[in-house]
Amino acid sequence: MLTVRDVTRAFDGKPVLRGIDLEVERGEIICLLGPSGCGKTTLLRIIAGLEQTDSGDVLVEGRSILNTPVHQRDFGFMFQDFALFPHIDVEKNVAFGLKMRGESGVQERVRDVLELVGLSGFERRDVTRLSGGERQRVALARSLAPNPRLLMLDEPLGSLDASLRERLALDLRAIIKQVALTAIYVTHDQQEAFAIADRIAVMNAGLIEQIGVPEAIYNQPRSIFVARFFGLNNIVPVVQRYAGQVETVLGPFEVTGAADTILLHPLGIQLADPELPDAIRGEIIERTFLGDAYRLEMRHHTGITLAFRVSARESRIPKVGESAGVMVSPDMVIPLVDGEN
Repeated sequence: MLTVRDVTRAFDGKPVLRGIDLEVERGEIICLLGPSGCGKTTLLRIIAGLEQTDSGDVLVEGRSILNTPVHQRDFGFMFQDFALFPHIDVEKNVAFGLKMRGESGVQERVRDVLELVGLSGFERRDVTRLSGGERQRVALARSLAPNPRLLMLDEPLGSLDASLRERLALDLRAIIKQVALTAIYVTHDQQEAFAIADRIAVMNAGLIEQIGVPEAIYNQPRSIFVARFFGLNNIVPVVQRYAGQVETVLGPFEVTGAADTILLHPLGIQLADPELPDAIRGEIIERTFLGDAYRLEMRHHTGITLAFRVSARESRIPKVGESAGVMVSPDMVIPLVDGEN
């Protein structure tokens, strides 16, 4: 549906986008995820027509839209501050885009989208008296009312508290899927991205480091940057490489492909008898209760630390200061490239 082809952009001589390629399928929710300054909002604004490219192209159904004015692209927008008009009620806010386009059946369409977002009967409400979650739903209803071919969302939950963000993220995905919209969602919050996206494009320093379904990116990060961005810090340098195996200060590991660094994924680490010959031994330096699990951090004598979780139902969970052993599942030894910039 949407193609971004080799797009570059610089401000004051500083590259912000460095050759972005992206394909968005019809009906897909794709999330641009990354830290502040990585270029995700600039990319969104270029797709929207609010910024120009230095080079490259943006196509919809195979046709370039670079010269198409913003109001003719038929895209919906939703931003972090919601941009609602405080002096008019909910109905007039939702109807605004429809009236600007001279649409007919405005009231019926407003009722339909308010029902869709769970705000039936809110037509005459003063938007300044709504809760943050209700304002977010009004903003979504206004974005959906013109029935756009692409919905663009830039940190739409960023101003809400964590518990409300989590609930509304699930609601947002359900609503977008219900109306079969194609959507591009920008965020720096990985949990938000996991809840909403069909695919995630992780951005760093103007590049897409990795793109894929949430489970694949979390379970199989390709670069040091992506691993660390998701809080996967069990990163171990490779001392020597052999065919299908690497040697590290923690011992040998089997890997597929060449690697100068490996990730020992916390999902693949389990407590083990420290006397076992293949066990990695160390001292527990942190133990945090998480409700259904404990997060443990173990320090090897070389100074390398490994973080992992164990079920709170384990019969014996080592305490801080105690010695422990762990084993790593071979399929959770992930080769990494140095994708940091």
